[in-house]
Amino acid sequence: MLYYGPIFPKEGGTVGTYIMLSTLSDGGRKVLRERPGWIRKVNRELEGMGVKVRAQYAVLGPYDFVTVVDAPDNETISRVSIELGARGSVQMMTLPALPLATFIARLESGGRRRARKPKRR
Repeated sequence: MLYYGPIFPKEGGTVGTYIMLSTLSDGGRKVLRERPGWIRKVNRELEGMGVKVRAQYAVLGPYDFVTVVDAPDNETISRVSIELGARGSVQMMTLPALPLATFIARLESGGRRRARKPKRR
């Protein structure tokens, strides 16, 4: 399991988008073959940990699944990665994702973030 922090910090407490690349262990494949609905159960568990599954795909190649999730912060997605990885049924790589418009705007601004408005107390 690998985790990389955000490329750019989130502004204003917005939810971050992350890509989870998952590879099942032999035991994970066996459970999936015997109970295909197990994946939906895991997705519900993610929601219980504060992560919203936006899209999920079974894929061919070095990974078995690509899952797009929203999480409130890096700590939450780190906890999810550790919890799932500790089960031994899956190995994961979690990557922060930026909307293309945000990425282009940052490049056009020379990488500077817009100044945040001070919080009112």
